[in-house]
Amino acid sequence: MNTHTPSDDTFWIGPTDAWLLAEGKHLRPWQKLGAHPTTMGGQAGVAFAVWAPAARWVGLSGDFNGWQAQGMRHRPECGVWELFVPGAGVGAWYKFQVEGADGRTVLKTDPYARETELPPGNAARVCEPLRASHAHAAPHQRPAVPMAIYEVHAGSWKRPGGWDVMPTWDDLAQHLVPYATSLGFTHIELLPVNEHPFYASWGYQPTGLYAPTARYGRPDGFRRFVEAAHAAGLKIILDWVPAHFPTDEHALARFDGTPLYEHADPREGFHRDWNTLIYNFGRHEVKNFLVGNALYWVEQFGIDGLRVDAVASMLYRDYSRPAGEWVPNKDGGRENYEAIAFLREVHEVLQREAPQATTIAEESTAFPQVTGPVQHGGLGFDHKWNMGWMHDTLAYMSQDPVHRRWHHHKMSFAMMYAYSEDYVLPLSHDEVVHGKGSLLGKMSGDPWQKLANLRALYAWMYAHPGKKLLFMGAELAQPTEWNHDAELPWHLLEQPAHAGVQNLVHDLNMLYRQQPALHARDTDPDSFRWLVVDDADQSVLAFVRFGRALEDTLVAVANFTPVVRHDYRVGLPHDGAWTERLNTDSSHYGGSNVGNHGRVQAQPQPMHGQGWSAPLTLPPLGVLFLQPEKT
Repeated sequence: MNTHTPSDDTFWIGPTDAWLLAEGKHLRPWQKLGAHPTTMGGQAGVAFAVWAPAARWVGLSGDFNGWQAQGMRHRPECGVWELFVPGAGVGAWYKFQVEGADGRTVLKTDPYARETELPPGNAARVCEPLRASHAHAAPHQRPAVPMAIYEVHAGSWKRPGGWDVMPTWDDLAQHLVPYATSLGFTHIELLPVNEHPFYASWGYQPTGLYAPTARYGRPDGFRRFVEAAHAAGLKIILDWVPAHFPTDEHALARFDGTPLYEHADPREGFHRDWNTLIYNFGRHEVKNFLVGNALYWVEQFGIDGLRVDAVASMLYRDYSRPAGEWVPNKDGGRENYEAIAFLREVHEVLQREAPQATTIAEESTAFPQVTGPVQHGGLGFDHKWNMGWMHDTLAYMSQDPVHRRWHHHKMSFAMMYAYSEDYVLPLSHDEVVHGKGSLLGKMSGDPWQKLANLRALYAWMYAHPGKKLLFMGAELAQPTEWNHDAELPWHLLEQPAHAGVQNLVHDLNMLYRQQPALHARDTDPDSFRWLVVDDADQSVLAFVRFGRALEDTLVAVANFTPVVRHDYRVGLPHDGAWTERLNTDSSHYGGSNVGNHGRVQAQPQPMHGQGWSAPLTLPPLGVLFLQPEKT
């Protein structure tokens, strides 16, 4: 097949695009780099373009030319090599043959590939023309709406085709979407769906940031899945990995024979924890590649948000590095100014071009203003995972109730900083992998107590300020660690105790969504008040959440011992009758049905700083939600 060598005025990449790419200011670089069906010089074909500024020569190999490399034309003003191939079309497979500055010739996968072969194959595929980008006039905002996130690994949620057959996106649209909807979740968060060579990395070692992994089907299948979720009222969040990438030769590593996407100095460019390479955020073309990718998923697939992985590793130059083995910033400090600037730019672009999109940071340090606005010196995220809450709460729940009095502060400490950021409370995949066991396995006690503790944990999370996240299998009270090579143990639902936990998750989601007290004022310190915070001896805690109206008020009372407590008096902010809206010890959830017969009456006996109070029966290892009855 012949190549087309255009005259200067018919380059695929025109002068403006070349300048924007060179400056790292191309808002949508994927519109020019990669493979694009088009017409040039009156001929239909495909335009190919790849950034490899230091390469000695770049050739294009594909099934349209018998995999015999055809030389591409160098555009030195932007470091891009381009070639138009008449007659090539959608569905064609291709690779770039790069003769690098180091003298080695390597077959490389297109960094902007929108579809690749099923691993271990790594050829890229020419896709249908891109969707048009649409401007959004509405400003970016964080609405005070409930956010109940179901975190999912697509390959191991359910395998309807058999235990050893990967599900397709259409399978997940058919099964996962109605399931998550039926349990009352508002969002599905997917572990990374970008292409990755090693399945057991779960997508966190990406080689194709622009390509949905071929393991679950074609990109159009992924788009149908997102559309099915939207039709059911669910939003989709993707885990996004701009912190690092693997060293696989076919991918970004030393792409043009030099450290192009990564830092040259291993003290800056190599992650010891993961044996991966770190993006050079200070190089504007690299930053453009990543910022563009964030916008790409939102615009081209309708994604509603991105959860950014490993933010802490990006923010600090000495992250997981011993003294003397990291490079300080220009001021001699440990903060990574270039990564900070990159994260701010991501948010400036998303909030301007895709204001409907949400971003969430997995950030485990006390770095200030992670969810602060960029214009006020923040990083710009909408939400941040509250890792401190998660660690403290799980540490407490793992203690034998006899010893919990000595760890009582772990359950109250999170409120000391609860309003410093806009938090998500995560019980994520990270807590059920690498030998950590399951959530159920972390709970103390005999089998009945473990389940009771787990139910109490979930109710405590839903009552506590912060958005909610549960990893798949948590709702089944899965007793074993998550296994990415198998589907969830759905047979557990045949056992009433496990089905009861699923019932509880459903009811918690519905109550969370229905009650403004649990979400409408999540970031307002005046919406929370401790009632019982110092009863360490009995391991009892109680607090009130305020909504917009009196009837929105909700009181949560937790008894973290297996002892039933009778006539335990708790202060209440209103008089009249209070409904027991939820009791984790209900037999519907697998409990022993200890409670208050569904209703208590406030008495004019001041307590806990409130004008009224009521004597309660606190169930063993149980949590109660009380709400004033409407009059």
